[in-house]
Amino acid sequence: MARDSQAALVALNRFGFGARGGASGDLINAASDPRGFVKAELGRPNGVLLEAPGLQSTPQLGQAVFAYQDQVRQAREAAKAAAPIEAQPTAEQKPVLRRNLLLNAAATEIAGQMAEAKPADNAAKPETMQPNAAAPPAAKPAPQPLNVIQKTFRTEALARLQRATLVECGFTERLVVFWSNHFCISAGKGELARIWAGAFEREAIRPHVLGRFADMLKAVEQHPAMLFFLDNQQSLGPDSRAGQNRKRGLNENLAREIMELHTLGVGGGYSQEDVTALARIITGWTFAGRQGQLGTPGSFVFNTNAHQPGAQMLLGKSYEATGLAQGEAALVDIARHPSTANFIATKFVRHFVADEPPPALVARLREIFVKTDGDLKALATALVDSDEAWKAPLTKMRSPYDFLVASGRLLARVPEDPGRYLNGLNLLGQPLWSPSGPNGFADTNAAWAAPEGMKLRLDIAAQIGARLGNNIDPLDLLEFAAADAASIETRRAVERAESRQQALALLLMSPEMQRR
Repeated sequence: MARDSQAALVALNRFGFGARGGASGDLINAASDPRGFVKAELGRPNGVLLEAPGLQSTPQLGQAVFAYQDQVRQAREAAKAAAPIEAQPTAEQKPVLRRNLLLNAAATEIAGQMAEAKPADNAAKPETMQPNAAAPPAAKPAPQPLNVIQKTFRTEALARLQRATLVECGFTERLVVFWSNHFCISAGKGELARIWAGAFEREAIRPHVLGRFADMLKAVEQHPAMLFFLDNQQSLGPDSRAGQNRKRGLNENLAREIMELHTLGVGGGYSQEDVTALARIITGWTFAGRQGQLGTPGSFVFNTNAHQPGAQMLLGKSYEATGLAQGEAALVDIARHPSTANFIATKFVRHFVADEPPPALVARLREIFVKTDGDLKALATALVDSDEAWKAPLTKMRSPYDFLVASGRLLARVPEDPGRYLNGLNLLGQPLWSPSGPNGFADTNAAWAAPEGMKLRLDIAAQIGARLGNNIDPLDLLEFAAADAASIETRRAVERAESRQQALALLLMSPEMQRR
């Protein structure tokens, strides 16, 4: 069989995270059978699951947060009780002391970041001794140990990054990233959201990436991380026992985002009355708190006392008062709604193929979604089998996450610490599991190809080149990444670079590494 390097480049970049360097042979393997290379991962559903030492369940992590918060509270109370024994600053001193503490903390943080980014050859400079020189500044305080929330977030991030770096093609990992962003939460919501962010993806997204959409929808909307992110634990049926006692009512956040962002989409045929009805239907969907009165702390529970009683009319259908089953039945029907099929098919094609999705491909995937009752493996297979996905030019800009992972793969560097990746993602505007809103990170060239963003990518590429360029031949990497599918312009730029460091930076900024 003839080898097709251009199709191999499409297979690895459009559907995966790019070729791995070293002795992987990814481009050669993909060139022999590009479509088969991509679809091979779809036949290994257990390969989507992520298990690694240190990864815990959502209830375990919830209990860890509750215990940590109790320790912090006890420490504060103990410090407060001991305060009268010590001399207290005067009223005039207090603002100055507080300001100095803040400045010191900021300076310590900035110094740490600068040390991380500063080239080694500038790390130390000889100093000229002056007769009356001031005493050297005191050593900065040792960094505080990470708390359980920070440790957990980094452990989850490292497991995800290592999987993306090591996997052969990366199609299923790309699917995980797509669905995790579609059903996003934000770690910035609070301590529970931050410690649960990785577990949410492992428990609600990964098991269903090659399963049914309705099953993923149910797992997502009942996960404590989503309930916390969109405040459903605060939503009380106005006529429920809890609603009557606390004089509080509905919170429509989760109901609105289920319909607008997770299923039907804007203009999907629902009204404000439908949002309110769904909000009533899913009252009582919550998670057990630290006291464990409703169940294991940190686990999903249905609180009957908070649930709005009675039948509800949603999207023209009446749902009887069956408690938890009422909401689950509503989600099944919403998952099967024609607007959901159209919304998902359009978003899926936009992510993988083009900002302006080919209408014929969208229509075909919409039909597959309907006929298979939301079979997501069938949806992914149909995408790979489509000619449009292979003929469309590689014009989609890689997201910051895709770019950093693709760079690590090509350099054959398996991350041992997530710090550089997390810092890079923060710098490039895509902090891990932390979008600014429930609509997730943008998925268009306009979001990621802006001049400022490209300048920051260039800075990162230059830093990588300066750090690793001496020990790597960029022309060898170009062969791993694209071989004869590389453009003449890219090959010429790498060959004519003034140094290996510059050549590596140019390669990382080339269309072969930036576009998918």
